[in-house]
Amino acid sequence: MNILDKIIERKKQEIADAKSKISIEKLKDSEFFGRSTFSLRETIKTKSGIIAEFKRQSPSKGIINDQVSPLEVVSQYEKFGAIAVSILTDKDFFGGSFDDVLSVRNHINIPILRKDFMIDEYQFYEAKSIGADVILLIASCLSPIQVSEFTELAHSLDLEVLLEIHSKDELKYINKNVDFVGINNRNLKDFKVDLQHSVDLKNQLPNDILSVAESGIYNEEDFKFLKEKGFEGFLMGEYFMKNENPGQKFGEFISNVTV
Repeated sequence: MNILDKIIERKKQEIADAKSKISIEKLKDSEFFGRSTFSLRETIKTKSGIIAEFKRQSPSKGIINDQVSPLEVVSQYEKFGAIAVSILTDKDFFGGSFDDVLSVRNHINIPILRKDFMIDEYQFYEAKSIGADVILLIASCLSPIQVSEFTELAHSLDLEVLLEIHSKDELKYINKNVDFVGINNRNLKDFKVDLQHSVDLKNQLPNDILSVAESGIYNEEDFKFLKEKGFEGFLMGEYFMKNENPGQKFGEFISNVTV
């Protein structure tokens, strides 16, 4: 069993526990469920194109930074020009929580991507209830039919969909309704990074699809390389989070790549 399989098995238990405690109807009564969402589609081609991530830890890196608060970090991300923020909500493997989203929702005015392993419709109501604007669908966790059905559900809740793929075989998961296709530079099964693999895969995407380069962007050269290859968006987290002041590091990065 690889790490992705372990995560999914744990996620199934987590969802079952959540359903037993809070119904979908109860989620609909939450403070943020009725709010109008921010659109990433409208901003992805503006400013930096960077979706800056708040991430405490990962299965491959262990603890990255557990000494800073979400609000402190994402406020600076917004200040320095992030088009959106990504916040991990998986607890066991990434050290995240719903509180990380809830604590910042009223303080920033850019989209929030709830980054998690979405395998059940219940999670989409959770995402809406905590104030998310975009959700991530990971092809390797789902079937093409699930991607289509989950995309429809997300849109019915006014949530946009970032579909993540990693291989040529997963191109069949793309449907005309997904808002963006993310190409993960890091293989979720063995965590190896290959930027050229992502570029090759991007060249096989439909011409009208918005593309996001995800993970494994470790320096300014990586960013510029991927931007030159035509990616519209860039999901980056570890590069900033491994620093004592992630928001400030993001600001320095923006200054260097937009000169």
